[in-house]
Amino acid sequence: MAGPYFLGIDGGTESLRAAIFDSQGKALAFFASPYKTTFPQASWAEQNPEDWWQALCLAVPGVVAKAGIKASEIAAMAVDTTCCSVVALDKDKKPLRAAIIWMDVRASYEAANIMASNNTALQVNNAGKGPLSAEWFLPKVSWIKNNQPEIFDKTATFCEYQDYLNYRLTGNMVASINNASIRWHYNNKKSGFSDSFLSDIGLSALKDKLPNSVLALAEIVGKLSPNIAKELGLPANLVVAQGGADAFIGMIGLNVVRPDSLAFITGSSHLHLALSDKNMNVEGLWGSYPDSVIPGLGTLEGGQTSTGSIINWFRNFLPAEINDYGYLNNKAQKLAAGSDGLMLLEHFQGNRTPYTDANSRGVLMGLSLKHGPEHIFRAIMEGVAFGSELIFETMRGAGFMPEQVVMAGGATNSELFMQIHADVSGMALQITKESQAPALGSAILAAVGAGYYDDIVSASDAMVAIDRYIEPNLENHERYKELFAIYKEIYPAMVNLLHRQVKLT
Repeated sequence: MAGPYFLGIDGGTESLRAAIFDSQGKALAFFASPYKTTFPQASWAEQNPEDWWQALCLAVPGVVAKAGIKASEIAAMAVDTTCCSVVALDKDKKPLRAAIIWMDVRASYEAANIMASNNTALQVNNAGKGPLSAEWFLPKVSWIKNNQPEIFDKTATFCEYQDYLNYRLTGNMVASINNASIRWHYNNKKSGFSDSFLSDIGLSALKDKLPNSVLALAEIVGKLSPNIAKELGLPANLVVAQGGADAFIGMIGLNVVRPDSLAFITGSSHLHLALSDKNMNVEGLWGSYPDSVIPGLGTLEGGQTSTGSIINWFRNFLPAEINDYGYLNNKAQKLAAGSDGLMLLEHFQGNRTPYTDANSRGVLMGLSLKHGPEHIFRAIMEGVAFGSELIFETMRGAGFMPEQVVMAGGATNSELFMQIHADVSGMALQITKESQAPALGSAILAAVGAGYYDDIVSASDAMVAIDRYIEPNLENHERYKELFAIYKEIYPAMVNLLHRQVKLT
């Protein structure tokens, strides 16, 4: 059928993916364009913003050609990207340095200093001590100010990956309420950005270096400028709707748009995102962030910094004949729950929740001469699943019991990985027909921005469908409960040693 079609752009950790969907959420085509991440030091991770733009310029014409449609049939587009990927731009909106991306945790010192301010802006909904991580926007900006003051002084605009792409597309520099609420300590129920907070943490000058406007999801950022439309092969004046952080936009692509539902987003990292109509502030979790996805609802967040990225790290050590996912899954699937006594602590890039410890590191425990690559492969999956279960346990302890858990992302490509998650948690997992939830979420926002749907909830209802359920194996669940008890003891037992080791490196 003819359009309208909607273009979703998903800027991830390893590549930028463009996708075209129809008005019922059916994907016509995907096109991915990779880029590099550099790791100048342990716990550092950087990308070149120009690489993002070049990836976009390859992916958009590529997906239109692959879909076999006329570009004129595309009604609107929206962009989601990784969050806390901090860009420093000069007065001409040119990058002054490589972007410090989300998984970079160099700013642990700055994060500790910001937390020590005890300013009320750290508190979400005025309850508890509030969340903060070295991954977040303000610690990274503070790190630049402390370690590269000449760049801080020359920076006219600090923004996110997503803001940078939206600027290149439309010429308008605006922020998303999603990024601002979840990572910038922006509270639209109060005064937005807190002047006293920025002053207390030594970043008063930052107020004038932030985008002037903060837009809600699906609001119109602008329209494609004529030269950019020509470069991308898209219609001139195409509507660009506001998106946000990839995993949070993935909630929309999973139809997690109502209270008491949870989105389980997997990939290089794992995120566990729940909507609530209650003002929740739980030690060991982040949020709840007001109006960050759906107006009137808060978002409660748990997350693991390194998950799928550990699997990629491990595969890179293996020879080509055995580093195939299919081969490793088949071998690991034949092992019993527990990987023959091997256990992994998945803190390779620190811990996001429940410990929020940038200086924690990974542990592989129980190695023997019996173990082969398939044991380590399965132990990585199990360790990641144990980390997720610790987050679910924290949510249950706070009284949050999700009525549905919807899973998406890289882990859904592995039946074994999904089954391990279900077995460890003891929960049934819902799998949507479209696994690329962030890209679909962006397309849903584009459809709302174009006026095709009245709001995000009705658009998500129309464009998202459940495909199947992964039921837990109760026998394995009982075994995993015993192993999970051991997993929970690893971090408390190792934390002092891990911190001493990090200081030496």
